[in-house]
Amino acid sequence: MKLNYKIILHFLGLLLLFNGGFMLLSALVSLLYKDGVTSQIFYAGIITLVMGLLGMFFTRKHKKEINKRDGYVVVTFGWIIMSLSGTLPYVFTQSIPEFTNAFFETMSGYTTTGASILNDIEAMPKGVLFWRSLTHWIGGMGIIVLAIAILPLLGIGGMQLFAAEAPGPSGDKLHPRITDTAKRLWLIYFGYTAAETILLQLAGMSFFDAINHALCTLSTGGFSTKNASVAYWNGQPLIQYIIILFMFLAGTNFVLSYFAFKGRVQKIIQDEEFKLYFKFIAVFTIIAAVIIYFRADVSASSVNHPMVLGEAESAFRHSLFQVLAIITTTGFVTADYTMWTPFLVVFFFGLMFLGGSAGSTSGGVKVVRHLILIKNGFLEFKRTLHPNAIVPVRYNKKAINRFIVFNVLAFFILYMLSFIIGGLVFSMFDIDFKSAIGLSASTLGNVGPALGDFGPVNNYAPLPPLAKWWASFLMLIGRLELFTVLILFTPFFWRNR
Repeated sequence: MKLNYKIILHFLGLLLLFNGGFMLLSALVSLLYKDGVTSQIFYAGIITLVMGLLGMFFTRKHKKEINKRDGYVVVTFGWIIMSLSGTLPYVFTQSIPEFTNAFFETMSGYTTTGASILNDIEAMPKGVLFWRSLTHWIGGMGIIVLAIAILPLLGIGGMQLFAAEAPGPSGDKLHPRITDTAKRLWLIYFGYTAAETILLQLAGMSFFDAINHALCTLSTGGFSTKNASVAYWNGQPLIQYIIILFMFLAGTNFVLSYFAFKGRVQKIIQDEEFKLYFKFIAVFTIIAAVIIYFRADVSASSVNHPMVLGEAESAFRHSLFQVLAIITTTGFVTADYTMWTPFLVVFFFGLMFLGGSAGSTSGGVKVVRHLILIKNGFLEFKRTLHPNAIVPVRYNKKAINRFIVFNVLAFFILYMLSFIIGGLVFSMFDIDFKSAIGLSASTLGNVGPALGDFGPVNNYAPLPPLAKWWASFLMLIGRLELFTVLILFTPFFWRNR
């Protein structure tokens, strides 16, 4: 089956329209705060809109049918086109004049990685910072999911795009029609963002800081308006607890949020992935808190005196915050965890491979895949003892198709290979071992902070230009869960059959 190039280009034009519209919103913010770069952001938005309109106009007579191969191309090139056009506000305002750096920052935004090359975030114009946060928010739920919500207006079915954008093993749908699913997801996403903005403002943040951190929390991104990230508010625990709550929600399958709002709490309680996700967070937080309490120190306060209640709360809060920030791949920082004993450095490095729930905005491997791998591993013992028995892997009391198990195994192997190759390539740029593997794990998992020279209190500015392009590629394949992008590198994908 031939690729439908016209509908691919038509859809890329539609994505540019969305991008241009969000740029104009950033220009409005710039105007309200009188930061001096309104016209530059406005021009960036207009240029993006015009490119989108031209793309849609010249491909208006397209065959309104999209197949699975078209979906993979649209999603992958959609993210690339969005990232390329998303550099314009940075370049036009001279906030990030070098194109490589601007592309890195934009790709980090759309993939919700949160890795930044900015040395002085607080010196950036307000309109640019808002645009930076918006790239997270757009990428969080997936610009493709947003776009397919209006596909009926174009007479196009969107199931293939949804499958390419969300290729994980979870097949839950909120509504039989995929466009209604997308609308409900975005309604929940928008509602959570508004709720967090209000709560953060009531807790003491300025409105600008509150809305930016809400945009970056629900997307599990990690960009902040402060150089110190959320550590800026170490003296205001309530702010950090609010962010903790919404990081937890953002790392949970959004389908479960829908069930909660519909009063179907039993569906949440019975969900195996949610239960394991909750247990992981609880157990890992306790481990980290105990070690911090007795052996480590945090940036806000010393926790070396076990009889002081305030220090116990500080240890618990910093542990919970950082565990959630890494597991959900949000990447916000309240303290430098690389200074919390060697054990905790390795501990947090391991958490980079966990990821949040399927159907969330988190990156990483995802909890459900780990669950299937663990269950299949234990069942292999039983199959060894009873070779003739049929012992299927069960998830939520249902037998899983063995092809899903094979897909999960293939994904995990491919993910680890990508991590190893990623680290090897970074080492070619004279980056030390600890920093190289940290970079590979962090960019592939869309985490943000890494290890070594690129730890939580540092940024990615020292990376050589070619290493930034490699990091951008890892962010892209990690965000789109490997298969969607890497399948384009296979020769049989491009064969017409």
